[in-house]
Amino acid sequence: MTKKIIIVGGGYLGAELAKSLENHLDVTLIEQRKAFVHAPAMIRAIVNTTLLDRALMPYDNLLSVGKVLHGKVTSVDESGVTLMDGIQVDADYIVISTGSTNGAAFKPAGDSIDDFRAVITGLHAKLKAASSVAIVGAGTVGSEMAGEISYGMPDKHVTLISSEASLFLQMPPKFGAELTSKLNDAGVDVKFGVRVNNLESLTDPYSGTLELSDGTTVIADLIIPAVGSHAVSDILARLPNINIEKSGRVKVDNYLRPSSFANVFAAGDVASGGDAMTIVAVGRQVPWLSKTFKALAAEQQLAEIKPYEPWKDGKSPLFLPLGPKKGNSFLVIGTFGNWITSAIKGKDLFISKYRKLFGLED
Repeated sequence: MTKKIIIVGGGYLGAELAKSLENHLDVTLIEQRKAFVHAPAMIRAIVNTTLLDRALMPYDNLLSVGKVLHGKVTSVDESGVTLMDGIQVDADYIVISTGSTNGAAFKPAGDSIDDFRAVITGLHAKLKAASSVAIVGAGTVGSEMAGEISYGMPDKHVTLISSEASLFLQMPPKFGAELTSKLNDAGVDVKFGVRVNNLESLTDPYSGTLELSDGTTVIADLIIPAVGSHAVSDILARLPNINIEKSGRVKVDNYLRPSSFANVFAAGDVASGGDAMTIVAVGRQVPWLSKTFKALAAEQQLAEIKPYEPWKDGKSPLFLPLGPKKGNSFLVIGTFGNWITSAIKGKDLFISKYRKLFGLED
């Protein structure tokens, strides 16, 4: 009999894994939303809303053999999962890839794609009306946002606020230094080593005055929080011997298992196994998972399969565009600038790649 696998969460990892396995196992992908939200494109869509139609991708054509089931999983055990409406779905293997949350401007707060579209278009209108913008948080999202606004709406005065001493301390110094220089050249005021003492929301944009830890203030028509991601691990909390970190990520073993349930796996942003919470970083997991489940379906034992190996030192490739033409990329062997970053990600933001995955015309 064909082995059954449930993949909970149709984000980057879940969608690609389901697609890779549907001709080898009985695949059920469970996803709450009706469409895939291509998060990197949302950063640019706030500046240019015409991207929304291409970057919100229905699940209808993702799988031709496997099934996409829309619903909310409330519990997981060794036999399968239970949905909010009480429906139980049985499986031999379960993969939890529920991803992470971020600011309301970048990832949906709920399940409705129409509501999320309204959030993006509403923020776009506020951005157009604003003269000054402050972005709190200078990670990948905040830095990209600063670059997109400075490129698409150069009349705005943009302030990027970082609590760190420089951009991307985990990367080689050249990476962050060159990005800082390019942001400065674009007119972005980057403030390092300061915290916001009175941030009103971790998710929702607003207007007001930011009080900084160095005693200064920043007044902005639009304040955009970009203070980092938090893993969505609620459904894993009741599993035996689970270890959930402050970030919401769950500790996993060398086979990406988060608990003593031998057939339950966690992957992507929700799993703390040595990879960063980026699309490129977790993309390393898909080939290993795909190969592993094909082997298990062929009656091979997990102990006979080579364990998963994360990116060395957690340093996966990182592509950080500052609009379609500029940016920096770290490709493990070194740091590269505008041309490479634009060609690989900046121009298209991988939209064409994912539209192909979801069976959509480019």
